[in-house]
Amino acid sequence: MATGESPAPERRKKRVRYRRRLRSRIILSFVLLGFGLTTMFAFATNWTRTRVENALVEDVMNRNITQFALQFEKDPKNPEFAVDQIRAFVYTPDKFDSVRVNRPEWFELKDGIHGLRGQDENGESFAYKLAVRKTPNAWFFLAYDMSSTTRGEQQFNRAIYGSVLVFTLLSLLVGWWAASRVMSPVSELARRLRLSGRASQPEGLATHFPDDEVGELAKALDDYAERLTDVVQRDREFNADVSHELRTPLAVIKGAVELLLTRSDLDEKTRVRLARIQRAEQQCTDLISALLLLSRNERGHGATDIARLSEQLLDAHRAQLAGKPLDLRVEGERGLVVDAPEAAVAVALGNLIGNAVKYTTQGEVIVRLHPRWVEVIDSGPGLSAEDAAKLFERGYRGTHAGHSQGGGIGLSIVRRLCELYGWDVRVKPGEEKGVVATLSFGGSTALVG
Repeated sequence: MATGESPAPERRKKRVRYRRRLRSRIILSFVLLGFGLTTMFAFATNWTRTRVENALVEDVMNRNITQFALQFEKDPKNPEFAVDQIRAFVYTPDKFDSVRVNRPEWFELKDGIHGLRGQDENGESFAYKLAVRKTPNAWFFLAYDMSSTTRGEQQFNRAIYGSVLVFTLLSLLVGWWAASRVMSPVSELARRLRLSGRASQPEGLATHFPDDEVGELAKALDDYAERLTDVVQRDREFNADVSHELRTPLAVIKGAVELLLTRSDLDEKTRVRLARIQRAEQQCTDLISALLLLSRNERGHGATDIARLSEQLLDAHRAQLAGKPLDLRVEGERGLVVDAPEAAVAVALGNLIGNAVKYTTQGEVIVRLHPRWVEVIDSGPGLSAEDAAKLFERGYRGTHAGHSQGGGIGLSIVRRLCELYGWDVRVKPGEEKGVVATLSFGGSTALVG
């Protein structure tokens, strides 16, 4: 289980990422809105223009074919004539078959306006509209060349597509500007909140913002910060008071034990018991110091010799083996010195050694020293995958705990100390049996002497 890096930088990265996402969502909303509206407007404009243009052309053609029919009745000898872009054709009953042969696409058409395509003298395709009116006395056809209209429609479409692009880019600029304006107070709130979090007494945020949504958020944060500050203050005062009140009787116990151990008339059994009380007092003192550091969330400094501390911890456990066939020893390189109070290192390393001794009924417990880390290796019953995943959770006791004493908080304290000092602690099954616990002190906190 890695406990090396503080989560604060990661939280800052997430805040920046979320702020960028919100800014991007605002910009994207403006772009989509601008693109959607201009696209719909372009479609509606093009559709309306096409409908109006077709209606006008058809109206002109209907009027012209009516006029053409009337003119033919007055002057049947002039069956073909042209008016602007309109060409007129008339066929009497004796020429109906020629329509079938020469213009078969016209022959089956019914009365009305039809859109067709044809070829000019150069063989190029062009579009035209054809007005058809068939009577028993004559068939009238009115052709309207749509080439210029088609070219105008293409130019109009290019202009309308360009307008969509221009207005979409304009929406992007407006969205960028609006996002900057909208996010500006939010960014300012986040900046002031970060600065306030670094101060011992948080500064009020609501006074710096107008009475709007961001101002309401600032008020809520002020209220939350005030309540949180009260809780933290009470917690620190409680920890300081408890630490002071516990240190006083422990100091009395320590002085009394040291005084008793100087007497020469003590029997060996009493001397062993006094030495055990002395070790317990030291463990309590170390634990109180470590918990006080955790409650204040501050790193203490020191120069702790890991080899010497390991020997002291193993000596303390040797006196409590009570005949258990267990070999406790230190191996590896000497000279590892950690920049941390001895109490903090003793609690972290002592918990790992204590668990190894507790759950190993026979065999050995080895504290192996390396240049920048230390391993605690035992020959106990081993470790399951479930235990390895949950071992550092507060209150969790492994499957081998049985009816042994302990509330399952020792390793959680180790994890918190590692988070505070940037250390790393891992527990894994041994190669053949037992457990290997590794406590790495990292390059920034470990000094090799």
